Amino acid sequence: MNLKIATALTQALSLIVCVMIARWYVGPWLRKQERADALIALLWVHVFRYVALQVYSAQQAGFPISDAARDRIVYGDMAGMLLAIIAISALRIRANWSIPLVWLLIAETLIDTVTNIADGIHEQLFGVANNVTWMVVTFYVPILMVTLGLTIWQLYSRNGEALEGSVSSAPIELRITS
Repeated sequence: MNLKIATALTQALSLIVCVMIARWYVGPWLRKQERADALIALLWVHVFRYVALQVYSAQQAGFPISDAARDRIVYGDMAGMLLAIIAISALRIRANWSIPLVWLLIAETLIDTVTNIADGIHEQLFGVANNVTWMVVTFYVPILMVTLGLTIWQLYSRNGEALEGSVSSAPIELRITS
């Protein structure tokens, strides 16, 4: 099996596994949460998009990506990360502008994904990733895509639903019993 087939197989398997987890566990759990809390949980996955900064290391180690494509990946993912952090913060305080911000994150993520796929095809990058880049492409990206789908589902299925009460900022109490 060559690297291109292994990458495609791993991406497909990761996507299947993520959809199964989403359907069996995450979806039912999300239905029990308040709208804002469900969205917050989904958006946390996007906060780690700064992992795209590893493309500088990958390029230095021989990943054949152009500087322009590298920069589009980094800027797109850093923008997504910042939007996710701002949206989470807005949802936590139940700001009325938080839902449009989540939609903006979705749009940014879709544009970023299409741009990255187009760059990958143009520069023939599919099947040449290795090390951390391979892990990002085969595991993290499918998780992002399934989470994006769940976020869209939550926005559509709960359209018009109030954001509900505020998030408790009380400290967690630990009880030690002997």
